[in-house]
Amino acid sequence: LEDRLREGGGADRIAKQHKQGKLTARERIAKLCDPTSRFIEVGLLVAYDQYDGQAPGAGVVTGIGTVHGREVVIVANDATVKAGSWWPETIKKILRAQEIAMRCRVPIIYLVDSAGVNLPYQGGVFPGQYGAARIFYYNSIMRRYLRIPQLAAVMGPCIAGGAYLPALSDVILMVKGRSCVGLGGPNLGKGATGQTIDGETLGGAVTHTEISAVAHYAVEDDPAC
Repeated sequence: LEDRLREGGGADRIAKQHKQGKLTARERIAKLCDPTSRFIEVGLLVAYDQYDGQAPGAGVVTGIGTVHGREVVIVANDATVKAGSWWPETIKKILRAQEIAMRCRVPIIYLVDSAGVNLPYQGGVFPGQYGAARIFYYNSIMRRYLRIPQLAAVMGPCIAGGAYLPALSDVILMVKGRSCVGLGGPNLGKGATGQTIDGETLGGAVTHTEISAVAHYAVEDDPAC
């Protein structure tokens, strides 16, 4: 069961990710962590028996790794699972990861590649004390009061509610031509305003590092990011 869940959306989705020139969430974690260190995953079995098996790992990989000899918490969206969108259980995993970072006073790194909230299930994502808004509350607590470093590497779309997560981090990196941070994508923009615009112009790496100043660094590809 664990081996199957670690495959995320399956071989076909992984191949599609590679064809787009992107690494998978687990490949990104492997490149980020020190070669001889162990990644301790948290919440692999979350939602494995829900949604007819469509949400392995709830679309996000969370755990603790070692980067340059320092323990860090890692949150990596799995874009092979429904484009990395957020299910109600995704929120629980992200909150748990943030709580570990706060309790242990260790940095947290977000590897972002998400289409935002899974709309058919949005009713279970936002309501309540531990809804999605608490993620951004924790962002603010770590940044303002606890002084816990938060780093975000955006390596794909980062839309809607998910766009706050990197924007509230201390350091933000984006991949040119592949990443996009915005409250709505090009299609939503056209529907709302009638304006036709591409994702890179709307909220790509160049836009956010040279114009809006939301992000800090624009890099060439996933390995560099």
